Amino acid sequence: MKIITHSPEETEALGARYAAGLRPGAVVALEGELGAGKTAFARGVLRGLGYTGRVTSPTFAIANEYDAPIAPVAHFDMYRILDPEALFELGFEEYLDGRRIVLIEWSENVREALPDDLKTVRIVYGAAEGTREVTLEEEA
Repeated sequence: MKIITHSPEETEALGARYAAGLRPGAVVALEGELGAGKTAFARGVLRGLGYTGRVTSPTFAIANEYDAPIAPVAHFDMYRILDPEALFELGFEEYLDGRRIVLIEWSENVREALPDDLKTVRIVYGAAEGTREVTLEEEA
């Protein structure tokens, strides 16, 4: 499914609506160019899950964890992870235990380390200035 958003706020609102379909154990791959809106979408997901605190990009921390009322959420940024083997040194597999919802920006860098049943959200710059084309996919 493709949806056009016209602002970061609309991208965030789409993320909040998308959150309604997430349950513990869900892994969401967030793909897109730098500045496309991956973090805005993730912020919306957290809002949709009932989290009211500050949500920031995990670029430098690699992972941020949030206690949302529906489930704990782990938000990763794999921009600087170029070798999926490095994930195991970080204990990444422990986050895939089915207890939490996992959001992964720059998932393309670690695709082979991700589960087969992940959901993919692809965000690209739209044709008109300020727009984004968001593609929501489910894999099996």
